[in-house]
Amino acid sequence: MNLFQQFHRAANLYFLFLALLNWVPAVEAFQKEITMIPLVVVLAVIAIKDALEDYRRYLFDKKVNNNVARVFCGKQKSYNDQCWKDVRVGDFVHLSCNEIIPADMLLLYSSDSRGVCYIETANLDGETNLKQRQVVSDLPLQGEEFTPDGFPCRIECENPNNDLSRFRGYMEHSSGVRVGLHNSNLLLRSCTIRNTETVVGIVVYAGHETKAMMNNSGPRYKRSQLEKRLNTDILWCVVLLLIMCLTSAVGHGLWLNNLKEPVFGVDTDTSPALAGFYVFWTMIIVLQVLIPISLYVSIEIVKLGQIYFIHNDVDLYNEQLDSRIQCRALNITEDLGQIQYLFSDKTGTLTENKMVFCRCSIYGVEYPHVENARRLEVYEAEKNEAADHSVTLRSGCSAKSRSCRSLSCNRSSVSLHTLTAESEEEDEQLSNQIQARTSAFCSRMAKEVVPDPELVRKLNWFSSPLKEASSGTPSSLELAYITDFFLALTICNSVVVSSPSQPRHVVPEARTPLKSLEEIKLMFQRFSFSPFSALSTFSPPQIRGSPRNFTSRLFTRGKTGSFSPSTNNATDGSDPGRDGNMETPKLRCKLDFSAPGEGGNAAQAEDHIKKDDNKDAKTSPEGPRQEVEEDSDSDVDDELLYEAESPDEAALVHAARAYRCTLRGRSAESLLVDLPGIGSLAVQLLHILPFDSNRKRMSVVVRHPLTGQVVVYTKGADSVIMDLAETSKGAEQAQEIYSHIKDQTQKHLDSYAREGLRTLCIAKKVLEEEEYEVWLKRHLLAASSIENREELLLDSAQRLETNLTLLGTTGIVDRLQEDVPETIEALQRAGIKVWVLTGDKQETAINIAYACKLLRPNDQLLTANCGSKDACGALLKQLKLEVKCGQDPAAGAHGESSSGSVSSFILVIDGQTLDWALQDELKSDFLELSCRCKAVICCRSTPLQKSEVVQLIRDQLSVMTLAVGDGANDVSMIQMADVGIGISGQEGMQAVMSSDFAISRFKHLSKLLLVHGHWCYSRLANMILYFFYKNVMYVNLLFWYQFVCGFSGSVMTNSWVLILFNLIFTSAPPLIYGILDQDMPAGTLKGVPELYQAAQTYKIYVPHVFWITVLDAFYQSLVCFFIPYFALTGSDVGILSFGSPINASALFIILLHQVLESHTLTWIHGLVLLLSGGSYFGFVLLFSVSCVTCSPPTNPLGVETLQMSQPLFYIICAVTTFTALLPRMLFRAVYSTIHRTAALKSSHVEKVESENYRKRMQQWNLSHHRVNRLQVCADNPGLEPSTASVVS
Repeated sequence: MNLFQQFHRAANLYFLFLALLNWVPAVEAFQKEITMIPLVVVLAVIAIKDALEDYRRYLFDKKVNNNVARVFCGKQKSYNDQCWKDVRVGDFVHLSCNEIIPADMLLLYSSDSRGVCYIETANLDGETNLKQRQVVSDLPLQGEEFTPDGFPCRIECENPNNDLSRFRGYMEHSSGVRVGLHNSNLLLRSCTIRNTETVVGIVVYAGHETKAMMNNSGPRYKRSQLEKRLNTDILWCVVLLLIMCLTSAVGHGLWLNNLKEPVFGVDTDTSPALAGFYVFWTMIIVLQVLIPISLYVSIEIVKLGQIYFIHNDVDLYNEQLDSRIQCRALNITEDLGQIQYLFSDKTGTLTENKMVFCRCSIYGVEYPHVENARRLEVYEAEKNEAADHSVTLRSGCSAKSRSCRSLSCNRSSVSLHTLTAESEEEDEQLSNQIQARTSAFCSRMAKEVVPDPELVRKLNWFSSPLKEASSGTPSSLELAYITDFFLALTICNSVVVSSPSQPRHVVPEARTPLKSLEEIKLMFQRFSFSPFSALSTFSPPQIRGSPRNFTSRLFTRGKTGSFSPSTNNATDGSDPGRDGNMETPKLRCKLDFSAPGEGGNAAQAEDHIKKDDNKDAKTSPEGPRQEVEEDSDSDVDDELLYEAESPDEAALVHAARAYRCTLRGRSAESLLVDLPGIGSLAVQLLHILPFDSNRKRMSVVVRHPLTGQVVVYTKGADSVIMDLAETSKGAEQAQEIYSHIKDQTQKHLDSYAREGLRTLCIAKKVLEEEEYEVWLKRHLLAASSIENREELLLDSAQRLETNLTLLGTTGIVDRLQEDVPETIEALQRAGIKVWVLTGDKQETAINIAYACKLLRPNDQLLTANCGSKDACGALLKQLKLEVKCGQDPAAGAHGESSSGSVSSFILVIDGQTLDWALQDELKSDFLELSCRCKAVICCRSTPLQKSEVVQLIRDQLSVMTLAVGDGANDVSMIQMADVGIGISGQEGMQAVMSSDFAISRFKHLSKLLLVHGHWCYSRLANMILYFFYKNVMYVNLLFWYQFVCGFSGSVMTNSWVLILFNLIFTSAPPLIYGILDQDMPAGTLKGVPELYQAAQTYKIYVPHVFWITVLDAFYQSLVCFFIPYFALTGSDVGILSFGSPINASALFIILLHQVLESHTLTWIHGLVLLLSGGSYFGFVLLFSVSCVTCSPPTNPLGVETLQMSQPLFYIICAVTTFTALLPRMLFRAVYSTIHRTAALKSSHVEKVESENYRKRMQQWNLSHHRVNRLQVCADNPGLEPSTASVVS
């Protein structure tokens, strides 16, 4: 199979043809066996390399395949241990907590009474949060032991595919009823069971048909631009070969035709034309070395060496995640040195994607959270100070080990390390860190939100209105907005809740409430508080729970005040038409201390509440701020752990908790929530409409815990929610209120975006029972549909999420990654155009662009926001004219200079305008405009638009493009670019799995491109040119000899030396040259990024350089042949004696030519050169003294020993070598004098830093030796010296 794949290469087929051709007697040039040597050696080297890779893969597969799972045996009526490799489709598999799933299985049974199972997908996509799976509906098998023996159903599903987010099929019961199967019913191979004691599933995909295996495509193979150029030049070599062979054929025919009375034996029976034809094919065999068969193998070996040094560069290592760079594409390393356009995502790529709640706006009122902002500044200062003090390289917790958690499960038979192959020693080292890393996205900075005093005051007024009556009193409508806002933050998510004492899937039992339902109802009736006036319709069991200490304190405070009656006594307090109160100077509500119609019960409640209030006032004299601090202390004894699917969700849940709106538990049907002043409430969860990129929002449908109404809470992108918000209707006063809220919220959104905050809008919608029933029927029909389920569910969600009531918005800060501004500045100085393609708001993207120095104060901003296609076309033409008029001609086409002092243009375009600009009619205008701008920022862009932009630039401008991103929405862009780079961040591994290279931080791009990219291109280009040079040079020696041997196809050396000269004797130096050569030191390349662009401007491997190299090889071959020829003219030397000094001179010339071309010479280079020369002379001497009939018809016995004993041999070699290399030496001397390189200028800096760098590498190796890491060599030339000190 390996040979079959190797012969897909045209070069291998070509040399197989030559080997077979040599078996034809009429055109035979060498011994038949000798011509097989090059092909056999090349095939053997590649086969050995592939065999080593296959063996390593075999060992890993063997370990995985021999894992044990419990599979049901029908004969024995029990579950038996069985290897994964023996699991088949249709098997029933029994799994316990912490076991890894051996195949894609349909979930049929869970020990959870609700049919729920939690899985962790870290092995699959890198996400550490738990995901919930549900037993197939209509299976009444939960809560009792599952018996596969009597399973009566038939399952039909779609063919195996690699879509991890989709699964379609149906289960047909014995009665003929069909039930749809969906992704929520599927347990995927390599995921881990969590928090569920027992599950049973039936295998639907096994082995290579599982989704995990079908996504494991292995290393990506692409053709680099250098290889495309190489193929063209090999065709030119074929043309040269044909010309030489044709010349020899014609020359031999003419020589025979003009030969009169020869003094030696000549075949006169063959016509000159036929003899010339035979010579043509003979010369094809003789000159076959001109086509470099070993070049392809050498390129593969060199690239593996380059990747090794990139992979082990400590500057590209992230000690926090214990992750190195991943080189997933093995054959495009040189393209890293040719990048001209870089397309970057924003969130998670330029920023940390670690969201921290910063501020919010509710009811049109902004709460700036000043103290919280100060806390973030202090935290940042502490982090920077800690980073400055930490200079020792150390190994942190493995990224794969995040999933090893402390769980409330009784058995664990298979650990996650079965698949990750991590050592037990490392596992023990991580055991002390597990608890701190249990929940995803829960950093200390995200948890410790400092509440805004004004918002706290209003929430406390909700508990004790009498205290706050003297100051600004919030209206009942505003309180309803605030309550709904924080309730939405608490429950509108998919967060999994756990605590150290309880599993994640158990909802904690609520304690006995301090007051009865009737007392709570009475309290809100005294308020005439519209959101709770329908409490009488709510059943007592739905309000339960025990408030903790702070809740008890708030719950028993005075509640005798009430508002004046609302304009409409409706149950929905969120409708502005139902309450005319608003906290503005014109609209001020009044406190009414009497409650007509309430009777004695109200008086008794008033007395009771007054006593409680007085008592509480004595114990808490410091007011609302002190209460918040006490509340946080009270939570210490019962710490909650939140696992969110995104950092946004985690930040919002922690923000709500800071205001005592705490999510305490989650189950499939309900949520347990603590509300301030009320305590723990069980919120009935009706539906979750998850987030998707089409809707850009998520919603939950719940039954309100206080009103009993069906309420939809929605959070999503402001561009979507603001459009879905209902228009003002009802009374004029209500319209004024609602318009004011929307206007103020929009102003706050714009303000947040200008500050670079990520914004989310929060909204709600109250459904009437009839409306909900109608929607529910449609939704259930969509959910149970077998065909087009995703489309129907999308339509169902969109039908529900209309006419929303806007509650407010949140501003979340997402900090820039470290060194992003410096990295972007370096890339721009290197001549790389940086584009940012993001789905965020325009203001947010512009602010981030300023922060990362993509946009500078003196740059001119061009904004393209159009409402129609015609307007877009007109604007693009106008902007083009503006750029042409305003661009400084001295700055070039890009309108920029390396110093950044020249004003440049930055284009900012939104998603809708970009959609029009990418259409055929406007594409050319957009392309011309963007080329004249220093950078382009595309806002509100979709994943498809990102890939279209990359494709447009790549194809239309014929430039080298690179795309970098971290999320699933960046996959299409990454795959479209010439080089795709994924960042292993907070959004899983989809981008990494689709990329060519994977890094952990954006700053790593600087060294990856400017240093390693430059080196890889320079090394490989020079190595390829050197290969062509040495092949052409040596082959021409054989060609010149044809002029003195009647073009007969004879050679002046024995066939063994001829075959092994390029294959063995001169093959190693180019490999070392291609792996270790440094034309400039790393420090120089990073310090002077302009060198990257200079290397692109003066490319090494271009057509004219190729032909100059070929001409130089022709000159050297002429010198190498004719100096010995004239020196030995008239002597009695034989053919092999004549060829001996020619071969030796050729060897010296080729090796010394490499020395002249090398920029770096180390002991390794010297050793390889010595071994190459020694192997040649050792072989020919051994051949000369021991071989008598090894090369018929010539006899090499004693030839080399005789030649090397004569002084003339050494004189010829010295003169020939010096004369052949003289022009190149002169050229190098003149060029280096005129163009003094930056490498020479910085050489003294490199020498000073080298010793410190060596110590740094040794320290890194020592710290990683215990965990069997691949060591980084202290002499590694691919690593950058650094002045960083090492702490012992």
